[in-house]
Amino acid sequence: MAGKEPSGRPLSPHLQVYKWGPHMAVSIFHRVSGDGLAIVGALMFLGWLGAIAAGPEAYAAFVACVWHDPAGGGVHQVTNILGKIVLVGLTWAFFQHLFSGLRHFILDTGAGYELKANKLWSTVVIVGAILATAATWLYIAKEALNG
Repeated sequence: MAGKEPSGRPLSPHLQVYKWGPHMAVSIFHRVSGDGLAIVGALMFLGWLGAIAAGPEAYAAFVACVWHDPAGGGVHQVTNILGKIVLVGLTWAFFQHLFSGLRHFILDTGAGYELKANKLWSTVVIVGAILATAATWLYIAKEALNG
């Protein structure tokens, strides 16, 4: 039968062919962080704008749900934790996407394609995003405790 004979070679390279490296992780994180910022960030921003437009009570409810509820109800404690996780995730996504975009900007100039340089800058992007997120939230926590 025509078309049923094995050709002896793969149709295309697959995942088992590639060696995993930080450049692959940065590429995937860039896509994930961009989608996260676009979808989750936009929904949070629209919710915040809607709460502002709806008046002071709605805005207070939004802040109580996402950030801090002075009354401290049981449901709001859970939503406060989830809200902070989402905010930390959005902060990481912002820095990851920013640093990865800067790396791509440098790659667009023709620099950094050597294997060692590519691996180094990919690792710097990942570590830099984590450190920038941690520094941002340490600053926010310090200000929240002092103020």
